[in-house]
Amino acid sequence: MVGKTKALVLTGFGINCPVETAYSINTVGGHAEMRHLNELLENPLMLEDYNLFVVPGGFSFGDDIGSGKVLANKLRYKAGGKLLDFISQGKLILGICNGFQVLVKMGLLPEPDFEQRVTLTYNESGKFEDRWAKLLVNQHSPCIFTRELTEIDLPIRHAEGRFIPATKEILNRITGNELHVMQYINKKGALGGYPANPNGSVLNIAAICDRSGQIFGLMPHPEAYNERTNHPCWASGVSSTGRGLAIFRNAVSYIEQEW
Repeated sequence: MVGKTKALVLTGFGINCPVETAYSINTVGGHAEMRHLNELLENPLMLEDYNLFVVPGGFSFGDDIGSGKVLANKLRYKAGGKLLDFISQGKLILGICNGFQVLVKMGLLPEPDFEQRVTLTYNESGKFEDRWAKLLVNQHSPCIFTRELTEIDLPIRHAEGRFIPATKEILNRITGNELHVMQYINKKGALGGYPANPNGSVLNIAAICDRSGQIFGLMPHPEAYNERTNHPCWASGVSSTGRGLAIFRNAVSYIEQEW
């Protein structure tokens, strides 16, 4: 039986993880369709046919004028109204890595009003970081995608992943409302500096959501942990399945229950 989850996974112009993302959604019982950005920009009404919108990782538009900025502008000015309608209907939005950059620079996170309050900028290390990271999941977060998760290992691969709020007040609003969904931690489970915090993010923040929990952005790549053998320690029995799938499973479960 076909489930209720129908996901639009964006592709085109440098987005390079749509196949893994669609595979992950399909693996947990959803139905994902990869649609080119131009299709959406020419016909934003197509969003009405979906209940999950995903902006995958990649290097959209070659990271010109900053990672995610060009794609953010195109989506905001061509499909912004329909995206707000999408959110108001209780539908879900996920941005992974470059997709996270798009969501914050478009002003959908941490509040969906098209005002940019935070950014993701160049890593403090001054280089591209490509490794696995250990993440603490905020148990008090409203995030739909991370329900019942406490800690998770996920791969990171980015040059502009340092999370910075525009002001201390904005940071306080994020933490006060428990919108900081994931934080980088060291092997002892504590917040630590480099390399545990791979990019120098404020408060080690790796992911945030909006107050409804419907919009979620994260720098790590859950779609790249869709099989247990993806993990470098898979032979040690670290997991019986690809634990990144839990994020997609939570989204699908929510849609199946609510729609």
